[in-house]
Amino acid sequence: MDDPQRLWTKMGAFLRDIPATLGRRPKAILVISAHWLEATPTVHAGAHPGLLFDYYNFPAETYRLTWPAPGAPALAARVGELLDAAGFQPASETERGWDHGVFVPFKMIWPDADVPVVQLSLQKNLDPATHLAIGRALAPLRHEDVLIVGSGMSYHNLRNFFSGRGNEEAAAFDTWLDETLSAPAAERTRRLIAWEAAPGAIASHPEAEHLLPLHVVAGAAGEEAARRTFHDNILGKAISAFQFG
Repeated sequence: MDDPQRLWTKMGAFLRDIPATLGRRPKAILVISAHWLEATPTVHAGAHPGLLFDYYNFPAETYRLTWPAPGAPALAARVGELLDAAGFQPASETERGWDHGVFVPFKMIWPDADVPVVQLSLQKNLDPATHLAIGRALAPLRHEDVLIVGSGMSYHNLRNFFSGRGNEEAAAFDTWLDETLSAPAAERTRRLIAWEAAPGAIASHPEAEHLLPLHVVAGAAGEEAARRTFHDNILGKAISAFQFG
């Protein structure tokens, strides 16, 4: 979309620079998107997913976007095996397209759509401890050249985003996130489980789905601390991204 106010310029530059920061090209990508919730962790196992335009009242050109990245059925099966071994009851499906939590950022990160992708759902229960445990189960993938990406947003209160309200709460929660993700693993886990008690938490996330992809990634990180790799202030709201490893 056009961005006459240049609200998203810094974020766009950050996304485009991600491949250069990784050190090497991953074999495949596992994405946990805020926009897919199921009763049990569900893996997209399709070989050639389409796009799911799961947004409304946007300009016509946003419904003509393409991003034909291949799926990775073998990786999808591996994700299911790891989750099953950890006591989850994973499901798989092949018909759902990439939602905009996948294709919008990745059109900028890998515009050539030439890295295989698998998408994993969140659980509808939105339980933070459960999503940390999902991440722990998936940790071996990090040693199999798979990049694990949590696609959500560090601030997601659309009612307040364009209103000017909630700026102080957003800043407080952003500071808490930075402190939490750079803390030792045990402390990080304790704080992420109790995230709703953090300063500005509910004002920044009235619902948890845009935060919980971070829990999955943090669970997969093991003992590694995160570093903040992006920070901006958009319409008065503090927005950050974090990287482990």
